[in-house]
Amino acid sequence: MSLETQTAPAPVFETEQDILSRAKKSAGRHKRNVWLLRLAILVAWLGLWEIAGRFWIDPFFYSMPSKIWERLTEWFTTGTDFGTIWYQILVTVEEAVIGFVLGAVAGVICGVILGRSAYLAEVLAPFIKAANAMPRIVLAALFVIWFGLGLSSKVATVFVLVFFAVFFNAFTGAREVDRNLIDNARILGATRWQVLQSIVLPSATSWILSSLHVAFGFALIGAVVGEYTGAKAGMGFLIANAQGTFDTAGVYAGMLVIMVVALFAEWLIGSAERKLLRWRPQMSADDGRRDI
Repeated sequence: MSLETQTAPAPVFETEQDILSRAKKSAGRHKRNVWLLRLAILVAWLGLWEIAGRFWIDPFFYSMPSKIWERLTEWFTTGTDFGTIWYQILVTVEEAVIGFVLGAVAGVICGVILGRSAYLAEVLAPFIKAANAMPRIVLAALFVIWFGLGLSSKVATVFVLVFFAVFFNAFTGAREVDRNLIDNARILGATRWQVLQSIVLPSATSWILSSLHVAFGFALIGAVVGEYTGAKAGMGFLIANAQGTFDTAGVYAGMLVIMVVALFAEWLIGSAERKLLRWRPQMSADDGRRDI
């Protein structure tokens, strides 16, 4: 009786290029599936809204996607009753950007200074808490009285909203710096300015940049609220006029334009953040999904 000898198959080893290629394809499939699901949700939502507006709800009060599209088409082709839509967008963006820059710079400076000075922070703590508790949106009406219907009142509203959003993150980031790094730098002879420039600010960068995403949203809100309170142009002015004429489609169209501007600004801030934080280890997509 003879025994048949079987040879085991040779092990197949994947090269690094094969592993990277497989990971790239997996990431591509995941990204495609995410976008397809987002598109399906959007189409289902708009479709249900359109059907409901035609058969169940009163479109005079709730409008419909088709009417909103008609209003957007009218604005971007023939313009609005108060000038081109691009002029209205430019006015709102100008107010938001100026107030955003001023509020962000002031918030970072004050936050870092108070974050590194425990005595000064203790002295000013009740005043900061009181100012933060103030209904800042209501200040838009006062700013219109003080500064008029022009650019200044809108920038002041945006500044107040952005300042506190950035200030508290910068304050926390400056306080969270590793004390051992600061002590070692001072032992080596570093001055206060050198410690601030080379240790405190880089360590607080993540906190500051994360606050900018929320802060620019507040900047647009401040600009629109200021225009809604009293203005001669801008997207908030268009929305207020649409509300006054019972143009529900115009209200939604103005909100949609502001939303697109906010998403574009979010993309710009995200791109800047990725460039400034290249040194930080990146979390993989799998790690992110495990955390959810």
